[in-house]
Amino acid sequence: MRDSTTTRRDLLRLIAGGAALGLAARPALAGEQRVDKLIVESDVYPTVSQRMDYISAALRGTRYHGHTLIGGPRRPEKFVVRDDAFDCVTFLETVLAAANARKPDEFDGLLRKIRYRNGVVEWRERNHYFFDWCRRNVDNGLCRWLDVDGALAIHKTCDSQKGLGTRHFTMRVIPRAVFLDNKPLLRTGDIVGFVSRRTDLDYFHTGMIAFKNDGTLLLRHASEHGHRVLDERMERFLARWRVRDVSLLRPLERKAAG
Repeated sequence: MRDSTTTRRDLLRLIAGGAALGLAARPALAGEQRVDKLIVESDVYPTVSQRMDYISAALRGTRYHGHTLIGGPRRPEKFVVRDDAFDCVTFLETVLAAANARKPDEFDGLLRKIRYRNGVVEWRERNHYFFDWCRRNVDNGLCRWLDVDGALAIHKTCDSQKGLGTRHFTMRVIPRAVFLDNKPLLRTGDIVGFVSRRTDLDYFHTGMIAFKNDGTLLLRHASEHGHRVLDERMERFLARWRVRDVSLLRPLERKAAG
């Protein structure tokens, strides 16, 4: 990880010049090199779905670590880049940014765009609620909502304890049975948000759609329960956490260079 004033390229140049870095910086740098390699390797795949599948599969086994971002109402926001550990949202952000990057140098800018409103690295501009994460990444053209017959609107009021104030959300959600009945409409890489049963929380978890070779529907996610990034049978996850509703996003194909 590093702050917004220190780029990955700066660190690489320091290493090349023999500068001494603290041991704590080395795992994050190694992780960033892994992302660079995956960006280059995945460029042979023509669709964002295929690139997300390739990149996310390569990251399976990476450990789960919550609260990886740095910043707060009274603490300066840091731009964190790492792939040695993820929570559920930073895993998705890393995969989506890497799948849209044409070359490694584009990754950081895409990650900022995905994580923060207008890419501004400030605590209040961070997408603290996953509903905001979804809405803003639809607005910035990286995703679109995936709707199906049987979806419905629900309303949530969230009173944040983090100093964000009271928020009101109208969420388009898909009931569990409808979601499973529409499996043929799903693609690998589709993003799924699991709606919280609490009245004061929007989503409690997120991950992406994947499939086994036999067509079994999977959830690929950074699992706190499993302590790592893993694939899990979707029906098993839905049953364990008594999921009632989900929301779906479909990543959009990256635009050709102008």
